[in-house]
Amino acid sequence: MTKAHNFRELKIWKESMALVKEVYALTSELPAEEKFGLISQINRCAVSVPSNIAEGSGRTSTKEFIHFLNIAISSSYELETQLILVENIFQINSSNQLKALNELQLKIGAFKRSLTS
Repeated sequence: MTKAHNFRELKIWKESMALVKEVYALTSELPAEEKFGLISQINRCAVSVPSNIAEGSGRTSTKEFIHFLNIAISSSYELETQLILVENIFQINSSNQLKALNELQLKIGAFKRSLTS
């Protein structure tokens, strides 16, 4: 049994929520014809990161929590790929979001390691 984590107090959750706002602002710059394509996919990936952190925090074991943190990291890598695509296809600068995302990936990894030590 693991100690319950209040996801609202987790730095990784707070930072991922802030990133969601940044990503939504960025996707609002994309062409309207991408509404049901890339925009939808990017926004869903961004939302997946804090959502999985929150879901995992409510699980009853450390192993389960780590599983959801792994899903959050996986979503972050998918998001990273899509932000790179935005730069390559639409020439929209996503370097700020990519930097924040890379820092978040490192923090989630460190948090996972802290749960197992």
